[in-house]
Amino acid sequence: MFLYNITLQRATGITHAIHGNFSGTKMQEIVVSRGKILELLRPDANTGKVHTLLTMEVFGIIRSLMAFRLTGGTKDYIVVGSDSGRIVILEYHPSKNMFEKIHQETFGKSGCRRIVPGQFLAVDPKGRAVMIGAIEKQKLVYILNRDAAARLTISSPLEAHKANTLVYHVVGVDVGFENPMFACLEMDYEEADNDPTGEAAANTQQTLTFYELDLGLNHVVRKYSEALEEHGNFLITVPGGSDGPSGVLICSENYITYKNFGDQPDIRCPIPRRRNDLDDPERGMIFVCSATHKTKSMFFFLAQTEQGDIFKVTLETDEEMVTEIRLKYFDTIPVATAMCVLKTGFLFVSSEFGNHYLYQIAHLGDDDDEPEFSSAMPLEEGDTFFFQPRPLKNLVLVDEQENLSPIMSCQIADLANEDTPQLYVSCGRGPRSTLRVLRHGLEVSEMAVSELPGNPNAVWTVRRHVEDEFDAYIIVSFVNATLVLSIGETVEEVTDSGFLGTTPTLSCSLLGEDALVQVYPDGIRHIRADKRVNEWKTPGKKTIVRCAVNQRQVVIALTGGELVYFEMDPSGQLNEYTERKEMSADVVCMSLANVPPGEQRSRFLAVGLADNTVRIISLDPSDCLQPLSMQALPAQPESLCIVEMGGVEKQDELGDKGTIGFLYLNIGLQNGVLLRTVLDPVTGDLSDTRTRYLGSRPVKLFRVRMQGQEAVLAMSSRSWLSYSYQSRFHLTPLSYETLEYASGFASEQCPEGIVAISTNTLRILALEKLGAVFNQVAFPLQYTPRKFVIHPETNNLILIETDHNAYTEATKAQRKQQMAEEMVEAAGEDERELAAEMAAAFLNENLPEAIFGSPKAGAGQWASLVRLVNPIQGSTLDQVQLEQNEAAFSVAACRFTNTGDDWYVLVGVARDMILNPRSVGGGFIYTYRLVSGGEKLEFVHKTPVEDVPLAIAPFQGRALVGVGKLLRIYDLGKKKLLRKCENKISHQGLFQSS
Repeated sequence: MFLYNITLQRATGITHAIHGNFSGTKMQEIVVSRGKILELLRPDANTGKVHTLLTMEVFGIIRSLMAFRLTGGTKDYIVVGSDSGRIVILEYHPSKNMFEKIHQETFGKSGCRRIVPGQFLAVDPKGRAVMIGAIEKQKLVYILNRDAAARLTISSPLEAHKANTLVYHVVGVDVGFENPMFACLEMDYEEADNDPTGEAAANTQQTLTFYELDLGLNHVVRKYSEALEEHGNFLITVPGGSDGPSGVLICSENYITYKNFGDQPDIRCPIPRRRNDLDDPERGMIFVCSATHKTKSMFFFLAQTEQGDIFKVTLETDEEMVTEIRLKYFDTIPVATAMCVLKTGFLFVSSEFGNHYLYQIAHLGDDDDEPEFSSAMPLEEGDTFFFQPRPLKNLVLVDEQENLSPIMSCQIADLANEDTPQLYVSCGRGPRSTLRVLRHGLEVSEMAVSELPGNPNAVWTVRRHVEDEFDAYIIVSFVNATLVLSIGETVEEVTDSGFLGTTPTLSCSLLGEDALVQVYPDGIRHIRADKRVNEWKTPGKKTIVRCAVNQRQVVIALTGGELVYFEMDPSGQLNEYTERKEMSADVVCMSLANVPPGEQRSRFLAVGLADNTVRIISLDPSDCLQPLSMQALPAQPESLCIVEMGGVEKQDELGDKGTIGFLYLNIGLQNGVLLRTVLDPVTGDLSDTRTRYLGSRPVKLFRVRMQGQEAVLAMSSRSWLSYSYQSRFHLTPLSYETLEYASGFASEQCPEGIVAISTNTLRILALEKLGAVFNQVAFPLQYTPRKFVIHPETNNLILIETDHNAYTEATKAQRKQQMAEEMVEAAGEDERELAAEMAAAFLNENLPEAIFGSPKAGAGQWASLVRLVNPIQGSTLDQVQLEQNEAAFSVAACRFTNTGDDWYVLVGVARDMILNPRSVGGGFIYTYRLVSGGEKLEFVHKTPVEDVPLAIAPFQGRALVGVGKLLRIYDLGKKKLLRKCENKISHQGLFQSS
């Protein structure tokens, strides 16, 4: 067997997103595809956080994704078009937390092929049929229905093929309950193919074609086709039947057009543009994605342009005839691949490049003073409307999902001296680019940190009543005292809780329904709800050394290895079992499992002894305190924890839901190793032991709750969390400082948190991103990062950032100044003052490019810079902006043998490069010296070369440079780099290899 690869981090970029009620409840969910992964997300309507319910690998490329619902149904199904040559329909089962394949119909070869369907999917809005189309020629329609048992059925495919036809987009037209109809943007290339002059190709028009599925004849016909004036890029379905006028909106360059059958005239409205935009004015504007929101009384569309501006699109109707299209500027957000408007008032925005966002729709933009543009407004042909972009007004950002796509360059190094290396990743595109530092571990949110009067040695949380949702007290134990803190609006000390404060505490817990128990070295204190206290004192000079408690049982170990067992009777009294158990060695740790629902007691007690063994002892009345099994250990145990994990939801005879999982005994050893052993729930046998080294300190174990299930927090020199997530075990370190003791914590602000102690501080922590392998910090960059190198002495990073179709800062300022002057000059005498004010406001306006996008300069325009970054703080130490149309492609940090200990940075730059057809105005190698302790770049000289220097690497005290087809060695000279030798190779261009 050979291990080819293991995925450390699943894909984070989203290519498709759909929404619906996939679990069959009223909950709104989102299904996203991340290349070859399907993921089900659920935004929490209260907190606004997006939770991942299920991730499924499909072992193929997801090319299209649609949701549909059968007429009268309450549940949405998922249709997947992929490279498998099959159409697949999935249903989500919440009880099993899995996607079940209901239908899988094969229609063609596998692979992403031009004429095999899978690229386009369209669903009849009433859920009666689905069309799956290829880029060229083939389209298939499947009829969807129910059988007698209300199960989804699918018909044989009906063909709607047309040869020599390219398809751009397909949608289902909403025609109510008439025959299902599909609209396609198509182009017939037959004439263009047969015309050698190229004239036919230049004159070929795109067509809008309607395909009708005749349910009576079981047959698909081309009902209608119409040539389009502008080239469309996608279609939007307009609600029909009783909900709206039906038809489609065609989004094309500079225009949005409404079309429908019959007497309906075409309604055409220009796409508004930004006022005083730095973009090339000749460049067209298109919509790139849209979302539809429909209620019983109204509907509207949100359409986003390629600059990120969202417009609210509404249609005015007069007796089912559309009379005008209205567009209103809504807000600007980063450009999306898909937008989903949820019924809960959220807008989910997924991106191929850059983070994904969840926004709350605070206003619908109806009553603001933003101008509304209409197709009825008179305009000259070619003219358009103008609007002023602004920060968010109608949307409120509530959650953000991190996305590494695209990763441009990556290096692994321990630059922060943390023992575990970090991943340094340059990713993103344009002004949304970032440098991210990834650390292996779960991200920890610090909710509160407070200092304590001394160094505590333990902490617990308890509830007042078994029905309480949140904890009532935090109990902190010191060497000679116990502090009780009450949890409310604030956390403050209380003295009337019934706990004994003049002694250290070994353990405490809620006992029965509403009593508390405190175990301390000299005895057990049972505190009833009415504050009556029962005490059990240790006999003679013996003290309690170890204990284990749960909701109904208390087990203590006295000095000398004697076990005493207590169990609560129905009246709420703690009764001691008549016999005691002498162990063969000193007891060093103990654990009881939680009492299973509907049972009187936990059947097993785990005891760790100083003779390097763990023993399972029965607590069943028939054989109480009898040994059941034993496991020898490689070192002395430090702590034990029995948990039930990996549970699946089950429903008992009475209809009560609960989880049935497996019992695991976790054993923390003094040598820093964690063992996890399966505990048989019937016989108490131990089997299937798994081992993991956690750190240099003895491992302490604590039971906590994560996502409603039990989990184990293991503390060594680093803290780890062992938990079950989406039916899989995870053992992941926490990216946080060393902790000493912890307990689960639940309050209104933090329903599943952890309270922990570290030296003399009490910390309340939350772990929100379960399932993540890495946590990350991101530092913003200006252009797309191409490559970076690490300076070996200072550990600083030297990055090159390059963007095509972009302006440098200097050119941008120059263009702005020029436009401001033109504004003043164009104004009449009496408007000069107003124009000057507007020009000043325009010059001072600085909208963040990470959200509003950077201006597009046109082909052959480049912007580049060299950046020196401290990777720990993420601060930019120095930055060199290259001139307009200079593009940096390679970078290296070198030492030359003839210059002593100085470090030099070489940057390979191309000038006036045009990508297609490829041409270049020459290249340069810029040489900088690192000065001021490696924190500044000092320009030395630039060396002209004939082609693009695509690769530079240090080589035996000199620099090895790939220039076009030449491989050269350079040495450092006074005025430029000196060529020492060269070798011509057959390949076109050398690329950087690391």
